[in-house]
Amino acid sequence: MKYLIVGLGNIGAEYINTRHNIGFKILDALANASNISFKDLRYGAVTEYKWKGRTFILLKPNTYMNLSGKAVNYWLQKENIPVENMLVLVDDLALPFGTMRVRGKGSDGGHNGLKNINQILGHSSYARLRFGIGDEFRRGGQVDYVLGEWSDEEKTALPEHKDLCIDIIKSFGAIGLARTMNQYNNK
Repeated sequence: MKYLIVGLGNIGAEYINTRHNIGFKILDALANASNISFKDLRYGAVTEYKWKGRTFILLKPNTYMNLSGKAVNYWLQKENIPVENMLVLVDDLALPFGTMRVRGKGSDGGHNGLKNINQILGHSSYARLRFGIGDEFRRGGQVDYVLGEWSDEEKTALPEHKDLCIDIIKSFGAIGLARTMNQYNNK
C-alpha cells in the first residue's frame, strides 16, 4: 500500500519557523526520527518512509502555499496513488493551538493551500490533518500571525504535538481514515 503525505508550507529561510509551515515541520520530524532525508525533486522535497508494509511518500511542495495543488496532483499521478490514500497536513486558525482534527473532506476554511488543491483536483474529498495554531491576533493581523514565528510557550509544546501528528500519519496508513478519526479527534 502506498500513501502520499503532503505537508503544506512555504519554502525560504524567512518561513522556516512560522506557524504556516507546520506541515513541513511535521514531515521533518518524521524524517529525522526515521533517519531518512528529503531530496529536491520536481515540485517539492520528497522522501519515502516505509512502515509496517506500507510506503509513505512524504512531500513538501516547493510551489509555495498558494500553488500546492500543482505538486499534489503531480505526485499523486507519478506515484499512482489514489486520492483516498492522501493526507494533507495543514495549519488551522479555527482550532486552539495544538488541537488536531482529522477530516475526510471539507471546505478550504480560507486556507489558500487547500483552496488551490481543491481547485486543481476539482474536489475537496481528501483527508486532511488540521493542526490548530489558534487565533491570538488583533483584528487585521491574521497574515502577520500566520506568517509569524511560534511563541516560546508554543515552541516548548511543539515536539509533543508533532509526535502526535506522526502517530496520526501512521494510523491513517495502518487502520484507515474512519478509525483514525475516531481514535484521534477526541484528544
